[in-house]
Amino acid sequence: MNFFLISLGCPKNLTDSEDFCANLMAHGHKLVFDLQEAEGIIINTCGFLASSVKEAKDNIKAALKLKKKGQIKKLIVTGCMVDRLKGEVKTEFPDIDLVLSISEQPKIDKLINRKGEYIKPIQDKMVPSPYKMTLTAPHSAYLKIADGCNNRCAYCAIPYIRGKYRSKTVEDIIAEARIMARAGVKEFSVIAQDTTSYGQDLYGKPQLEKLLKKMVKIKNLERIRIMYAYPHRVTKELAEIMAGEDKIYPYIDIPLQHISDNMLKAMRRHCGASKTKEVLAMLRETVPDIAIRTNFIVGFPGETEKDFEELKDFVSDFKFDNVGVFEFFREPGTPAYEMKGQIPARVKKERAAALESVQSRVVDEINKKLVGAEIEVISDSATFGRTYKDAPDIDGRAEFTAPVEAGKIFKAKVISAEGYKRVVKPLK
Repeated sequence: MNFFLISLGCPKNLTDSEDFCANLMAHGHKLVFDLQEAEGIIINTCGFLASSVKEAKDNIKAALKLKKKGQIKKLIVTGCMVDRLKGEVKTEFPDIDLVLSISEQPKIDKLINRKGEYIKPIQDKMVPSPYKMTLTAPHSAYLKIADGCNNRCAYCAIPYIRGKYRSKTVEDIIAEARIMARAGVKEFSVIAQDTTSYGQDLYGKPQLEKLLKKMVKIKNLERIRIMYAYPHRVTKELAEIMAGEDKIYPYIDIPLQHISDNMLKAMRRHCGASKTKEVLAMLRETVPDIAIRTNFIVGFPGETEKDFEELKDFVSDFKFDNVGVFEFFREPGTPAYEMKGQIPARVKKERAAALESVQSRVVDEINKKLVGAEIEVISDSATFGRTYKDAPDIDGRAEFTAPVEAGKIFKAKVISAEGYKRVVKPLK
């Protein structure tokens, strides 16, 4: 079957899409990028937020219209929304041919010609896919080292969707990385719901540092980027590895969510303000020129003006390189849904705008210091790419004054910088 893929949601979801697409292609099916060539559509849904569920359902409705017109013969739906809503998906959309839970994706080659629902709970262990491909740029890929989450933050539905934390073995990850490196991948973004918990379930204690020490020895792998680190598990050893290994970008993504102890406690985070600041200071001291990205939630139930002012001051003072700001949204099934002190939508919107304004001024300050500096860049095309400060898809971009071969890692001089866009001159 010629199939067209719609992969929604986060990079973790995209890696699932890569695995089951590779499986299908290994068994004679063909992934097509022109809908007119497709016999079927596979939608890998996100179910993290209510807005994600709506997006998934909108895509299902659009695909079903094509099926009704005879433009496609089969519609398969899988992913997080399926695991979140269970049997509701097939009930609401009976004309979907096949509904697969995440745990059934590895069997997609055997189930693709069947109809109905195949929903099973998440397994206790991660079984690596024997098939691998990338759906990103040829030179840059996501490497998922674990799935699920044990943190159970009050606002988050992931543990209820993806299950408990499950790591791949070090050996399986290294084998997967070698395959991709041989295929031309130069930059790996290491991902999981919580990368810093990696290995706890398999080895009795986190093993991210051990994994990185093995990854840097992989031939043809040039750069590693660490994403989704949980603050109190960011160790001095991890920072020293980042500082001492040229292959590891001086970049880390640490979703902090807030800085007020009142809010962090209400959110059921396991890291208070004091420990958070201690970890951030250690990173800045240990890793020269480190770029730190984070996310914050505004308008969480019970957030006072004092809490919010504390957050604004923190963002202004610390000067993060990249910040994502999100308004709290009540997710059914999470502890925060029933919490008292829900913040009006208008206030949440105002606070998000105010925090974004603070970060905008921070970026202006960073850019003033950046102009004239030499910085490492990776080219995503001949005319643009990213600095080491920028992760794929979520951070800023660099535009080139002269063409550069795609996938090249090189030094460049920053000519101008505005917001998260920088213009750079490639250096010989």
